[in-house]
Amino acid sequence: MPYPEGHKIKVRGRIIESAAKAIRASGVRDISVPFIMKGAGLTHGGFYSHFDNKEQLVAETCRFAISETIALLQKAADQEKEVPKINAVIHFYLSPQHRDQTEVGCIIPALSGEVSRLSEEVRQVFTEELQHMIDFISDLAQIDPLTGKALLSLMVGTIVLARSVSDTELSDSLLSAGRQQAKDLIKTSTQSQD
Repeated sequence: MPYPEGHKIKVRGRIIESAAKAIRASGVRDISVPFIMKGAGLTHGGFYSHFDNKEQLVAETCRFAISETIALLQKAADQEKEVPKINAVIHFYLSPQHRDQTEVGCIIPALSGEVSRLSEEVRQVFTEELQHMIDFISDLAQIDPLTGKALLSLMVGTIVLARSVSDTELSDSLLSAGRQQAKDLIKTSTQSQD
């Protein structure tokens, strides 16, 4: 009996969602195709009817996960009553919840340390999607692209360090310092534009 229309697309989506969760939590090198397929509720054998190789899956997962993060950050901004709305994004991104829930957080911190050693295909998609994130941050904060790059770098670097240390108090203070510096960067940038 044939599968219903759209079945293959839904299955592919489940695989990408499983890969996103796994990569966010463990990076690329430490996960296997069978692990990803099991997370999607599928067997390893079906992988190659959806993807040519693991690199193609990682590239598509990168595109999916960064788009998903931008949508989540936009939602946080849309719910913010105060201005500037970028503050809601900063608070969300540099929160203990985002730090602690790596499997559903932004994939950029998880991939940043190893993307330079991945395939050119993955690096190209990562570069494109990183630029989308910079554009989103810059537009929302109403800052120039150079400041947007600095802001995103500050936020990603802060979350990487906050996740890396074993001392919760130090981790919390890193998040707090990152939030303050991010807001100061925006304030300085918008004042210089006036």
